[in-house]
Amino acid sequence: MEENCLSTYVMSDLHGNYEAYIKMLKKIEFKNSDMLYILGDILDRGPNPIKIILDLMKRPNVEVIAGNHCVMACECFSFLLQEITEETVAKMDEEMIEKLLNWQQNGAVSTTDEFHKCDKSTQREIVDFISDFEVYDEIEVAGNIFVLVHAGLGNFESDKELWEYELDELVWKRPDYESKYFDDKYVISGHTPTMLIESNPRPGFIYQANNHIAIDCGCSFPGGRLGCLRLEDMKEFYVEGDGENNHCFKSRSVGRRAKLHPDKPLPHITPHVL
Repeated sequence: MEENCLSTYVMSDLHGNYEAYIKMLKKIEFKNSDMLYILGDILDRGPNPIKIILDLMKRPNVEVIAGNHCVMACECFSFLLQEITEETVAKMDEEMIEKLLNWQQNGAVSTTDEFHKCDKSTQREIVDFISDFEVYDEIEVAGNIFVLVHAGLGNFESDKELWEYELDELVWKRPDYESKYFDDKYVISGHTPTMLIESNPRPGFIYQANNHIAIDCGCSFPGGRLGCLRLEDMKEFYVEGDGENNHCFKSRSVGRRAKLHPDKPLPHITPHVL
């Protein structure tokens, strides 16, 4: 790559691993002229999810795609923004209790702990920032078109437009890596740690097959790492993750975008492990 050339990077599933995130930015020598896409799940599990969010809020050249952990957080932030008292807890309905328990079971402790340490103004800025995440994007880089999504177009249909996919299909449902979705596009997704993809010859590293590119390299798992892909030349970068300190484990836009808004109804989310 030429030294002053714009570079486009993609990573995903940071899960609160601030140190790995900063190390990766240094490793790729990320510049103000570059563009970074993060395919969801910055929050939860690792020790510093809010610290990552606060850093991202200062970076206009980073776009975040919403993941399932972002959705769970947005469903619960309205409650967390209140002063938590015995009275507010007593007024919680069963739906909110279920959402909070679901989020907690999926590693919310580190997020809520850091969130409560922020003042109310900062908390609201954080909520507004996360609520504005895209739920997918489509970009063109070096003549190639990439669909960017957290989970990977669940229930794929060849005649289905991106905007027709339900939120659950974009942030929860996993793709079929054995099926080629597009001949003229690549689908880049996170969500599924690549060490869990049976056909992956390099478990824990970026996986490419059938125009799928899976980039969640298990940063939040013991022995996992953070992966990053430069789209101009498809060069891969890696830094070791921080799974041992995990709270759970002790370009150019060419397509439509859709945003995640907390004031719009979200589908019921069934608890998942990942």
